[in-house]
Amino acid sequence: MGDPAGHPGGISLTDRYVTLDGEPWFPVMGEYHFSRDSAERWETELLKMKAGGITVVATYLLWIVHEERQGALRWDGDRDIRRFLELARAHGLFVMLRIGPWAHGETRNGGFPDWLQHSGIPLRSNDPRYQAVVARWYSAVAEQVVQFCRTEGMPQNPIIGVQVDNELYDQPDHLAWLRSSAESAGIVAPLWTATGWGGALLPPDLVPIYAGYSDAFWEESDVRWPSFAHTHFEFSGVRDDLTVGADVRTSELVHRDQDERFPWVTCELGGGMAIAYHRRPIVTPDDVASLALVKLGSGSAWQGYYLYHGGTHVSGEETTTQESHATDYPNDMPVRDYDFYAPIGAHGQLREHYHLLRRQHLFVQQYGRSLLASSTVIAPLQEGAPRWSFRGNREGGYVFVNNHQPAAAPLPDLAGVQLRVELADGDVTLPSTPFVLDRSAYFVWPVRRPFGSLASVSATVQPVTELHSAQGHTVMFAAIPGVPVEFLLEGVAPDRIEGARILSSEGGRTLITVEEPPGLSCAVVIGDTTLVVLDAYTASRLWRGEVGGVDTLAVWDEGLLFDRGHLRLLTGRPGQLLHTYPPLPHHGELTRAERGASVFESYVVTGPEEPGIDLPVSTVREPAGAVPRRTGGSAGRLSAPKDEEFTGAAIMEVVVPRSEADDEHVLLSVRWTGDVARAEIEGSLVSDQFWYGREWDIALPPRSTGQTRVRLQIFPFDPDTGVFVDPAVRPHLERPEVRIHEVRLTRTRTVTVSS
Repeated sequence: MGDPAGHPGGISLTDRYVTLDGEPWFPVMGEYHFSRDSAERWETELLKMKAGGITVVATYLLWIVHEERQGALRWDGDRDIRRFLELARAHGLFVMLRIGPWAHGETRNGGFPDWLQHSGIPLRSNDPRYQAVVARWYSAVAEQVVQFCRTEGMPQNPIIGVQVDNELYDQPDHLAWLRSSAESAGIVAPLWTATGWGGALLPPDLVPIYAGYSDAFWEESDVRWPSFAHTHFEFSGVRDDLTVGADVRTSELVHRDQDERFPWVTCELGGGMAIAYHRRPIVTPDDVASLALVKLGSGSAWQGYYLYHGGTHVSGEETTTQESHATDYPNDMPVRDYDFYAPIGAHGQLREHYHLLRRQHLFVQQYGRSLLASSTVIAPLQEGAPRWSFRGNREGGYVFVNNHQPAAAPLPDLAGVQLRVELADGDVTLPSTPFVLDRSAYFVWPVRRPFGSLASVSATVQPVTELHSAQGHTVMFAAIPGVPVEFLLEGVAPDRIEGARILSSEGGRTLITVEEPPGLSCAVVIGDTTLVVLDAYTASRLWRGEVGGVDTLAVWDEGLLFDRGHLRLLTGRPGQLLHTYPPLPHHGELTRAERGASVFESYVVTGPEEPGIDLPVSTVREPAGAVPRRTGGSAGRLSAPKDEEFTGAAIMEVVVPRSEADDEHVLLSVRWTGDVARAEIEGSLVSDQFWYGREWDIALPPRSTGQTRVRLQIFPFDPDTGVFVDPAVRPHLERPEVRIHEVRLTRTRTVTVSS
């Protein structure tokens, strides 16, 4: 499958990996639903994704959003797929289109418009009436996207793949027809995919793509942690997860052998988790990042996240568009909120797992080709032993270790850990003495890998990335908390080593540790190669991109965009330090700071004068009581309150002062305890949340010319409710209560450094 041989910039598949222009390529894909965000924000958000290491953007075309009324197709405003694709192309991002017709995505009717859902036509079938309707939909899509399809004459176009339908398990003939129909409409792509989980039967011309979530809103409310979830924290060659989408499945659940003709491609590694009314799991940044690392260590050749960027359900002209009991789906979802606690939130918030994943993506960008050319060996799973794997060959490779699981089933600390890798020229044991493996640790270690001009390096630090220039090689590593820093160098004379303490040297092997604690100033110099060992936090704040035509590393604590050679800093705090290597060619309004012993140049960045303001809350009405208890949907689960029932909710108001600066992004963050909350501005529902212990972020109108009055409608949390809320945050109340702990206005300023 793929482009014909000799195709300029061609994309093809082997049984182990994807190739780009004839070379092994390791894509990193993030899901971002363009129609669930404001079109004026797309460019900035795509740049955030690119800066986070995303190379492929996956997005849904949700049929109900574009053709709510039959025949009245809409491609305007936030529905303008052409504009979105133009921006992706302008910034060098590839695109995977998910064209349905059925999508799921926690959408009303799974994405089918009501007029189709209630037509009486057998849906998701080869019934000629259904085929005719779908063919018209695909033709409408093709009119919008065909100019962005990647062809031999247009290798710069972004669409490299198309997914048909979603979670269709037992109709390979229908899936084959969907591809044929899309191609007949004019949609062209080197890769065609379908979801492979749940033992799906696929036709031979569709690549199976897989999922893995650390928790699941679609489980029942009495489930503490899904029974299958532990498998995603264990290194394994098993690609399938039988539980994803099982709540809406109508066919029998069958485990099937995976298709070894294709590489391991993932599209839905959980970037977080949605919140349903009946079940509200907490997924942590470490849950997300450790699961992703386990897939890397298990043999993944394509990292794909769902969601990577959160969104907001579209308000239709006739109905809301979220999955709900009103359409007999099993879960009641929020009317607007689809934040998913993704690495990038619905309003552009950059969360900790955005940074943790970027560190992995820098590693994949730099060293992914060697991973793809390797074999994977997985250590047997044994109680009391570390979970680890090795991706490499007889010459060397990388050790992957995971000792993290979610709080529902944490793993213990492990004492006396050493890992021994058997290689052609002798074994390598790391570290030199046993250590205690922390219960939350997950990392990658190099074993006999080349870095810079050094031919063979093994280490107890995680490689991140490296820069090469006429002046030499600079390699960035991340220290692992609680693990002593060691480098085992082969073929290096001890007298060539600067900035390190030699622990031993014999038989051509030199074992060293660093003299400085890990951080910006911790560097070992060996000839023309500098090994920089950052502490774990600083390494997660490392960025890489082009500034003024120069490949640049930056250490920056907040948001950062590389935009056509310019550097755009997103800052919510004054007096922040930016560190870059090499120095910036022009630093504009930034002020140079004292450099110290670091290889990085440092600059002071001016943030907002008032980055955060606490706002008072006034109570307009006390709640009449808790949410009326009711069940519904195909699974008989607890239902969210109906619109008319909000007459019994508490009403509170917050008055937000206007923003004077055009370059500021303004967000209202509410810390609260309750059950269900809605926010209205000028009578329109702009945001809602089912409470699950995390802050509720509400986007405010940009460049407001006056005060903004936000009305909050909140139901109290009922201590006797049957909904699942994580025990770590579930309140212990004697009666239903609403509590507003804090309402804070946050401002983020953009500082642009011209090249």
